[in-house]
Amino acid sequence: MALKATIYKAVINIADMDRNFFYDANLTLAQHPSETEQRMMLRLLAWICHADEHLSFTRGLSAEDEPEIWRKNDHNGIELWIELGLPDEKRLKKACNQSREVVLYAYGERAARVWWSQIEGKVRGFENLRIRYIDDEMLTQLTAFGSRTMDLQATLQDGTIWLSDAQSNLEIHFSEWKESIVKEAR
Repeated sequence: MALKATIYKAVINIADMDRNFFYDANLTLAQHPSETEQRMMLRLLAWICHADEHLSFTRGLSAEDEPEIWRKNDHNGIELWIELGLPDEKRLKKACNQSREVVLYAYGERAARVWWSQIEGKVRGFENLRIRYIDDEMLTQLTAFGSRTMDLQATLQDGTIWLSDAQSNLEIHFSEWKESIVKEAR
């Protein structure tokens, strides 16, 4: 018998001061049986960082030809491709060729640093690729917010994310390993 996805519900109030964007979202996240809670919460955080009405989760781990999250335009073209983890150069090149902007959220401290030292020179020319890294300690603190039903508030300003629920607050920072020269379109 195949394992089924675990369903999470998240009500999120977002105040993105950098984009002057304010949004209330009701999200349903399906945690794939092979996905850790840390990865699922990072996926949610990535969604929060780029939130808008057209941003959507894809089939994720169930589909090799799709990112974790994307935003498509009215002509079904991919405007934003969001990946998680440590993909190979071939996958990143494919993403950069198919989307106007690609953002990768890297995690897993030991493996990520080795991966970055091996791939940094290969992806330097991918002008529409941005790589953000979250360290293990911060990811563990983020994961503490995970529950089957979440009610979260997120404020984004100057590269900092303040995430809170009824019990806790967390200030989140990413290390910017690679900047994109493409600015996110609205």
